[in-house]
Amino acid sequence: MGFSQSELKTYLTLLSHNPANGSQLSRFSGIPRANIYAILDSLKNKGVVGEIEEGMYTPIPPDEFLNRLRNKAKSEIESVKKMIAAVSNNQFTEYIWTIKGYDNVMNKAVEIIGAAEQELYVLLYPEEARLLDPHLETAESRGVKIRYISMGIPLTTFDIQIIHPEFESVQRSHGGRVIDVVKDRNEILVGMFEQDREDESPINWARNHWFVMALRETIRHDFYHYLVHKMLSQGLESDDRDRELYRLVNGDTWEAQS
Repeated sequence: MGFSQSELKTYLTLLSHNPANGSQLSRFSGIPRANIYAILDSLKNKGVVGEIEEGMYTPIPPDEFLNRLRNKAKSEIESVKKMIAAVSNNQFTEYIWTIKGYDNVMNKAVEIIGAAEQELYVLLYPEEARLLDPHLETAESRGVKIRYISMGIPLTTFDIQIIHPEFESVQRSHGGRVIDVVKDRNEILVGMFEQDREDESPINWARNHWFVMALRETIRHDFYHYLVHKMLSQGLESDDRDRELYRLVNGDTWEAQS
């Protein structure tokens, strides 16, 4: 962000001790006195520290400091975007990337859900649902269609949502928890958190057209699995909700919406 660690430490020290002279700042911050004046001169040149009288310093207000950081970041990001646009060959959508670290994966899932404009097909276990359901609710509230396969008792209710009929045996046989998120037919997050190895489990993120289509259709066909299991394995009659579910899912083919 354009500041050294010592500069930030000096600014933060000034926030709690101001006005102050160089000797006082050296004592409060732990920065050697031989260095503190050069740091103060640098902060003065950057406009975040003022000298209210000779040898006495005060910081700009924190909200102004944060605004300057924010504006600088925006400017730098725009500059990088222009450089990327000038050299990119736009072939990255064909690759499949791996993300590791549970928090990293969840942050990516939140980012994908937040960017959805039309639809989200998801398959989630309750552990991940606790973190992602609030973001799915927000997406649904702005008009995004949610198609939800719950691998356990749902924590939140969505219009188009079923409980996978064999979620317990699936988790046992897989040795972990699958996570599937498909956004707007153009982006996916897919993989499995291995039991007790969630941070080491590789999860795939991609915008590959065929990979996206295949995963979306796999989740869509899980709705058929639910209906077939209910009628043939459990011997239950279909009801109005089942028939409406079949109508919606059957009409939501890749070709129908592409």
